[in-house]
Amino acid sequence: MKNERRKLIVIEGLDGSGKATQAQLLHKALRERGVCARKVSFPDYDSPSSALVKMYLAGEFGSRPDDVNAYAASSFYAVDRFASFKKDWEKAWNEGVIVADRYTTSNAVHQCSKLARDEWGAYLNWLFDFEYRLLGIPAPDLVVYLRVDPEVSQRLLKERYNGQDKRDIHEKDAEYLAHCREAADHCAEKLGWKTVNCSENGSMRTVEDIAGEISGLVREVLNGTD
Repeated sequence: MKNERRKLIVIEGLDGSGKATQAQLLHKALRERGVCARKVSFPDYDSPSSALVKMYLAGEFGSRPDDVNAYAASSFYAVDRFASFKKDWEKAWNEGVIVADRYTTSNAVHQCSKLARDEWGAYLNWLFDFEYRLLGIPAPDLVVYLRVDPEVSQRLLKERYNGQDKRDIHEKDAEYLAHCREAADHCAEKLGWKTVNCSENGSMRTVEDIAGEISGLVREVLNGTD
């Protein structure tokens, strides 16, 4: 029997969109409401399961993202999620709400961008079948896509690193990030993600304003479960 209290909420978006901040605020708000909630984030850099992800992002398999094909790169991230689920948060998911900062949805965004548009459908079918059916990790009940203008997100990334070039191979590649934006918009439309536009007129909306919109979306999903 399905546990109606069991929910997985994913906060998704490109680099610099504020995912970590919004996931943390949502988790805090749920706990304050008395909801049994747990926050997770991906990749899980503290776990050995992220070793291949770290090698890939550091450029050890090639200096450009598409030096590793979409299916191979997807498997790196998928195995990390599987290990995290089995070792860390499977029990918490069975008991309540999981708030995830990134998830399989990040593979959808970042790896679609390496493929021709007419290949996206087949790739997405493969991806979700691989992770949700074959690996057996849970599918999200809600995906909130934080949409930010690429120029704004790039500026925020530069501020994050204080002008030092500590960006990974994804963050350094402006053309790749533009393709990711196109892929993210496509996925949001086709897969029923809830889009929150986080920037206006070249600037970010306030953290509180964005959090309020996300809270409204989450209430609809959790209605009657808390």
